[in-house]
Amino acid sequence: MRLLVFLIICQCGIKNVNSHSASNPNIILLMADDLGIGDLGCYGNRTLRTPNIDRLAKEGVTLTQHIAASPLCTPSRAAFLTGRYPIRSGMAAYSRVGVFLFSASSGGLPSEEITFSKLLKQRGYSTALIGKWHLGMNRESSNDFCHHPLSHGFDYFYGLAVTNLRDCKLGQGSVFLKGIEKSIGTSIQIIGITLVSLATVHFIGFLKVPFQALGYCLLITAILLVVLLFFFYNFRYLNCFLMRNHQIIQQPLSYENLTQRLTKEAVQFIGRNTDAPFLLVLSYLHVHTALYASKNFIGKSKHGLYGDAVEEMDWSVGQILDVLEKRNLNNKTLVYFTSDQGAHVEEISSSGEAHGGYNGIYKGGKSTNWEGGIRVPGLLLWPGVIQAGTYIYEPTSNMDIFPTVIKLAGAQLPYDRIIDGHDLMPLLQGKIIRSKHEFLFHYCNAYLNAVRWHPRNSESIWKVFFFTPNFNPEGSNGCYDSHVCFCYGRFVTRHDPPLLFDLSRDPEEKVPLTPETESHFYEILNVILRAVDNHTKSLHAVPDQLSWDNLLWKPWLQLCCSSLFQSCYCDYESEENLPEVHSE
Repeated sequence: MRLLVFLIICQCGIKNVNSHSASNPNIILLMADDLGIGDLGCYGNRTLRTPNIDRLAKEGVTLTQHIAASPLCTPSRAAFLTGRYPIRSGMAAYSRVGVFLFSASSGGLPSEEITFSKLLKQRGYSTALIGKWHLGMNRESSNDFCHHPLSHGFDYFYGLAVTNLRDCKLGQGSVFLKGIEKSIGTSIQIIGITLVSLATVHFIGFLKVPFQALGYCLLITAILLVVLLFFFYNFRYLNCFLMRNHQIIQQPLSYENLTQRLTKEAVQFIGRNTDAPFLLVLSYLHVHTALYASKNFIGKSKHGLYGDAVEEMDWSVGQILDVLEKRNLNNKTLVYFTSDQGAHVEEISSSGEAHGGYNGIYKGGKSTNWEGGIRVPGLLLWPGVIQAGTYIYEPTSNMDIFPTVIKLAGAQLPYDRIIDGHDLMPLLQGKIIRSKHEFLFHYCNAYLNAVRWHPRNSESIWKVFFFTPNFNPEGSNGCYDSHVCFCYGRFVTRHDPPLLFDLSRDPEEKVPLTPETESHFYEILNVILRAVDNHTKSLHAVPDQLSWDNLLWKPWLQLCCSSLFQSCYCDYESEENLPEVHSE
């Protein structure tokens, strides 16, 4: 009898543990930057070593058609945090530049937007963002922190306000200066010719132009050029810094042991929150350029500095999995790994080394809505809750993380706005076999570029392109005379009728279908156009956070840990007690 009672008590205890782990779990969201889906062993790579990330696939679920809501960092991350297409929050640009480039821009994720971090914090979760933010900082003053992570539901922030750029690392060249110097040279020539012409006309007597006015024009132009040159030649000090919460702790940013420092912060955050649910977003700088890796990984991969960076990031993922095991948190924690968009195939170093990743069989890359730009890794691990070794071939989105974690935390989805993501748990646990995404809309900045349709009664996955980027040279993955592909004008080719692909038969998007090769061509197109019409009607006008005015550098918003005129220099960051590193 006692044995029977003991067994009943044990069984109840097991049920309680399972019940606890299936509700209010810890959430760890790992996001790489510009990582190609073909860079990981679990997605077919045989030359880079990614055993820890591959472990997520082996012991969890692999999403094979996981789609970023945008092929650029800022809008993709806005969609990830809010579960909504970026255009709904004003985080999709109508201008050429589709991301924030300066910490002293006034645009950012609006305070009216509801992030999963806000809702989980309300449910008692400890919340942290470690790594890259890239969703704005200040709006009206240098300390209002309107767009800061701590204003969007995170209790703790350690990382970069903007993004990692070549300009941030000495010897890696500049994203800006080449174009800026060319523009400045052209501007000086135009201004010089104009002033000489006006002076000549004035001297001849055809036009009485006061020389004082010409002087003012010259002075204003000179001031603007000086400010512009000052900013870009001091870019590292002004824009590349490390923050802890609201304080700058290192300016300019040092890449020495940077991944170890990010990993250490993540491990310590987990250690501080073993007795209560937590949300950790670890947003890696790898593998956005400027590429870097610590001395333990330099020269160890078969793919140069890019491969070294991938393998160092894999080490970091291993550290996170190890601390979960050490703290006995495995069964209480959902771990998700992805990239914000596909690999940036245009990235070539000044020495000619490829600094962009590999998108496998998929066409294009970052900044395009070809599959290589938006099909990203999607790996989820939760032992005892989702089945190990599962592959899901249905379309899913990075917007799906929002409703998934909200429901797991017992919070309510916002009822006053459209949420474009869908809860992944029924699909992950096999309770349903079809994705809830019948349509996915692919934006190039704020312009609807393509649509994906997965009919409920068919295995086909149709994809329509209204315009496509111009590649140069023809057939390559690089965009014409540019660091990224742009979304309008001479940079794109418009299609009438639109290009149509069936991704279930042609995932490489090699051969567009025609009315002659697809008998249902116009029927498919009509269904998609009706979906576009319904989607467009659901959009509402919102302030454009990526307008030129919001993108420009504003000196009064500049963050400095010392005087702006003392080069904004400080280093309060300690590199002591970093986690031990062993490369394979």
